[in-house]
Amino acid sequence: MPKISIIGAGSAMFSLSLIKDICLTPSLEGSVVSFMDIDEQRLESSYSLCVRYAKEANINLVLEKTTDRRESLQGADFVVLAALVGGHQRLKDGWDIAQKHGYRFGGSLHVMHDEGFWINFDQLRLMESVMKEILEICPDAWYMLVSNPVMAGVTYLQRKYPQAKLAGFCHGSNGVKAVAEVIGLDPNHITYEIPGVNHFIWLTEFRYKGEDAFPILDRWIEEKSAAYIETCGTCDWLGPKAIDLYKKFGVFPIGDTGNPGGGSWPAWHHADEETELLYKEDPQAWWRDLYFAGGAAGVEKIQKVSENTAEAVMDSFPPVHSSEPMIPFIEAIACDVPRVMILNILNDSNYVPGIPNDFQVEIPCYVSAIGVQGIKTKGLPKPLINFALRDRVAPVELELQAYDSGSFDDLVQLIMMDPWTRSEKQARALLNDILELPSLAEMKKHFS
Repeated sequence: MPKISIIGAGSAMFSLSLIKDICLTPSLEGSVVSFMDIDEQRLESSYSLCVRYAKEANINLVLEKTTDRRESLQGADFVVLAALVGGHQRLKDGWDIAQKHGYRFGGSLHVMHDEGFWINFDQLRLMESVMKEILEICPDAWYMLVSNPVMAGVTYLQRKYPQAKLAGFCHGSNGVKAVAEVIGLDPNHITYEIPGVNHFIWLTEFRYKGEDAFPILDRWIEEKSAAYIETCGTCDWLGPKAIDLYKKFGVFPIGDTGNPGGGSWPAWHHADEETELLYKEDPQAWWRDLYFAGGAAGVEKIQKVSENTAEAVMDSFPPVHSSEPMIPFIEAIACDVPRVMILNILNDSNYVPGIPNDFQVEIPCYVSAIGVQGIKTKGLPKPLINFALRDRVAPVELELQAYDSGSFDDLVQLIMMDPWTRSEKQARALLNDILELPSLAEMKKHFS
């Protein structure tokens, strides 16, 4: 049976989600799961909770824990990277500085987003250091990038280490099932194609029981969307912003494409408070109330269950499959259970026409014991390809250039690509202030 190494396993919610899915996948019984984290307290809490869950599920798993990454990688068949260097506080500290310099949420993909350039720097360093150790210790293992930045990470690593087995993961593609449910369709009977790059994917083919489902979506928009918008929350996947993008481009934004989790693209829906109100958008509240507060509530719940050993973990976390793609991916390869999955890989066979062949794309892939085989798509409408090149590809290319060169000026140029940058002086002031954060001493040295 396979050995799965989870780097960053101190995230109890994430680790428990994986263990739940393994327990609900009979073909993976007997697997070895190595929990690795540098935070001993969080590691112990996460590990203990997962041990209890596997015992309650009466599933035979070999669960290990270690703070030594190299030890965790020994004999690994799959390496899941789920770590966030510096945690959310470092992200918030950078946002506070950026807002003082006039930056705001909405299309700000490398500043007012959880893929801020100061976060990505350490994430890319971590991704590459893990890659080097995998190629040394377990070169046949699949490297599974779960942590952001998936787009930059897949692009950078696959270019530099083409021999590696690598795939990026994002659950945003599950948004197509949410769309189906809202408009009254059974997700089990839909087929679809949603090509693009990470956090910029669009529903281009949509069928229900073999028939074109776009007329059903159009009818729902005409007859029922107004009532839905009255009661839906802000930044909703089927809210007025998503519908407006669909009407503009003829394909529907899925997952984090226009959502705060993907940077709230495009900026024009966030020009000012009046415009955001019109489109029922409030990304600042989304991050505060849904992402951070929701995450804190999840951590608190995990802590309570962890401390109360008299209570069954399953009482609080029922044995229901998550929507995460990692365990289905592992089963497909380790047990040769072929399936089509949405993954992030290099566009080396022109899977999405118009995107550079050495850049990451998010596409359907055929996954089996043979490995990962990308499926060529019909691509995106030309206007969206142009926006993808301008707003997604070009900034990542400049970010990776700056990362390799260590050039302060390259990083300034990246910030100047942000839609809220009004002058070079503003960009340089932002960068200087962010690099003064005590936690970024290594980054400051790199770009000196």
